[in-house]
This record gives sequence, C-alpha cells and structure tokens, in this order.
Amino acid sequence: MPILHKIKAYLYDNLLTKDNPNDFIARTVSERSLNVKQICESAANRGGADVSAAAMEHATSLFLKEMAYQLCDGYSINTGYFTASTQIRGVFDSAMETFDSDKHSILFRFNQGEKLRAEIPNIEVNIIGVADASSAILQVTDVKSGTVNDIITPGKNLKISGTKIKIFGDDPANGIYFIETSTEARTLVEADDIVTNNPSELIIVIPALAAGSYTLELVTQYTGGATQLKEPRTAEFDKQLTVQ
Repeated sequence: MPILHKIKAYLYDNLLTKDNPNDFIARTVSERSLNVKQICESAANRGGADVSAAAMEHATSLFLKEMAYQLCDGYSINTGYFTASTQIRGVFDSAMETFDSDKHSILFRFNQGEKLRAEIPNIEVNIIGVADASSAILQVTDVKSGTVNDIITPGKNLKISGTKIKIFGDDPANGIYFIETSTEARTLVEADDIVTNNPSELIIVIPALAAGSYTLELVTQYTGGATQLKEPRTAEFDKQLTVQ
C-alpha cells in the first residue's frame, strides 16, 4: 500500500513509567491546527470536493450543529470516521439519588472510527530525534474527576507532568496560564495556588474559569540547575482542556 501521508515526531524522556528510566515516548509535531473553513478550502483546492469551499463549509457546519443537538438528546453518533456519545460522570450514592450538577457532570466522548483507522497504514512516521532540553508538558490529570488530558475542574487540583516544567526565575512573565481558545484571554494561576513545583511535576489549584475550552501554557526560566535562562521559555500543552 502506498504511503500517502507523513508525520514527524520527537522523542521525549518517558517520566510516566518508573520501570525503565531510559525509555522514551514520541510526540507528533503538529504543523498547525485547522478549523472547518480551512479544511473545506483545502479540499476544494486539491480536488477533494466537488462543491465550493463555501458550500462545503456551510453543509459541514449544519451537520456538526445537528450532531451536537442529537448528542444532547442522548443519541450515539457513528460517522465511520469517528464515534461520539454522551456520558455522565460521578457517583450516585443510592438508587434514589438524582443528577446533581455540583456532584455529577456530562461530557462527550469521541473515538476513532473504522474509516479513520483504515488510513493508519498510509501514514509514514518520521522520528526526527530526541527533543532538545526545553520544557514540555506531557500529561495533565484533573484530580477531582480523574480525567487525563480532558476535563478540568475549577477550584480543584490539577497535576501536570512533564520535563523541566518547574516555575523558576525572576521574569514577571513566569507562571502557569490558561488561555481561552476562542477569545485568547489569559488567566494566570496565582503563585499561592502552585502547590507543588518540581522539575517533572506541578500541582496547582485551577482558577475560577468559565465554561469553555482552554490551552495550558507555562513560562519559566528553569534550566535544570541553579542558574536561570536569560529569557523565559514557553511550553504549551498540545491538547485542549475543557471546563464544563
């Protein structure tokens, strides 16, 4: 089968397993994030669509809106490329207990479908080496819900795992930020809310964020030693986090 696609990846020290201190994990190098309009324009330009980009975008937006409507009514979705379903999180202490938004939560789960899995053999992975010694966020865990790289709970703890992520240095820009994806509004985690500040693990109290999607970013001058970088470096987590 011919190779149709190529992705690049760097290797990072695997700090999430303790049985082998010399192993690595691979993280893809994302070229950029594409929205619906950009995908439709690409399809129209390369001949992957027999309608205009505008018509394709309009139809896709209608489809996504209707899909969300049906998900909210409890239907499961199977597009062939991905499946989606509505789930309820939280413990019910008795058979008589009702849903409580302070204790329970609703979330949507998406998984790859058969058509998308069928494309995997067409992808060539190019490992371009071990990543440099810069900071990297590898995983975040919402302590209250137990979710990994997904839902976050304002006012509760978030565990951040990575490499060289200690907040260190005297530059006023240093710190941990949540960036709202649609407005790009930045919310700084107060210094007093950084509970644990280690090179490979941070534990913070999540600020009072409004419902929405967020990018996690940290800025630090940490080098691994007692000296600090002249200029802060920024590490951005490559997965979006959601406040419900």
